[in-house]
Amino acid sequence: MPSALEIAQNSERLVWTEEKVDKQLCQIMDTIYNMSVEATEKYGLGYNLMAGANIAGFQRMADAMMAQGVF
Repeated sequence: MPSALEIAQNSERLVWTEEKVDKQLCQIMDTIYNMSVEATEKYGLGYNLMAGANIAGFQRMADAMMAQGVF
């Protein structure tokens, strides 16, 4: 199964350099980490990043559904 980055490259008919892929992956991981930390702080979970990631992921999905009118 292709990754989201591979799908993006294919849809744009581009070939990304290894450096660009690495930069994209670093940005994605930074965003995930920051969202997880924010969720743990908001809900008083200490430094439980797994719980924070689950909450942040659920919130992101719920926001997307609400934006599309699915609720």
